[in-house]
Amino acid sequence: MKDLERALADITAIRSQMARGTQFRGYGPVTVATTGLLALLAGALQALYLPDPAATPLAYLLLWAGMAAIAVILTAAEMIARSRREHGGLADEMLYQAAEQYIPAGVAGTLITVVIYRYAPDALQLLPGLWQIVFSLGVFASCRSLPRGMFAVGVWYLAVGLATLALAASAPFAALAMAIPFGAGQFLMAFVLYRATGGDHGEE
Repeated sequence: MKDLERALADITAIRSQMARGTQFRGYGPVTVATTGLLALLAGALQALYLPDPAATPLAYLLLWAGMAAIAVILTAAEMIARSRREHGGLADEMLYQAAEQYIPAGVAGTLITVVIYRYAPDALQLLPGLWQIVFSLGVFASCRSLPRGMFAVGVWYLAVGLATLALAASAPFAALAMAIPFGAGQFLMAFVLYRATGGDHGEE
């Protein structure tokens, strides 16, 4: 029994190592671009229905959290489907690796939002910039298993996050402060994915 357990552990370790050395193909350019459109849509909805987000911060948070949740669901559904198709027997390991890279940033962003909303409401205008910086950390963490150009996406989110923080006092909760960084960032990510696959691995 011990020999069997050791053999299974060795197989698991080998599969995990193979997954770490394989480029992850679970993200599709069309779906990623769609999440960019969602960011632009959220910005438009904010401009139309939340002209003064500072007066209704909860509505602002629910709008952007809702759009983020939709984006996560779309991305996760495609990741599962594409990984089964692209990675075959390594799909589970590749999905686990992708989740392991992004989940810490997602959890950190969620906790930062909850803590600031609950304990430091006067700092809520800093959240857009902080969200972009946290997202950049998730992108950087995933770079080793994604196309090289993805590093530029991480740089974009870090740069616009810092700029958004710097402008937070003069333009708090501006719709463009979320729509442009995430819209353009996701379009850039989609372009990197498309170029890396030569357009041959898009959604079917």
